[in-house]
Amino acid sequence: MDLKEWAKLQESLLRSQLKIIREFLKDDTEPEPPPRRKQRSQIGTVYDILIEAKEPLHLTEIIMRAKRDFNMVMEPGSLVSALTKKVNSGKMFRRVAPSTFEVLAAQEKNP
Repeated sequence: MDLKEWAKLQESLLRSQLKIIREFLKDDTEPEPPPRRKQRSQIGTVYDILIEAKEPLHLTEIIMRAKRDFNMVMEPGSLVSALTKKVNSGKMFRRVAPSTFEVLAAQEKNP
């Protein structure tokens, strides 16, 4: 890009910025930033699913409910890995059967 093309690009950008500034001054109101969507963690989602279920669930059921209730797609391999880390550390979850998990009783929320 030569100097003349660069200057034209800069002029175009500055015109756009000036247009936005003039709109802001004309309305005399501050534009609202778009709301940020808070992302859920996989472990937090699994915890909520198991608390709501009030019973142990198989991995396939957890993944199905995550998609249905939270529109969250979970990969089985990464989910098993994350849950296994929690199980092995004795935190949050317990494995009650192959690929079947429940929330540790001490972690459950009181209704």
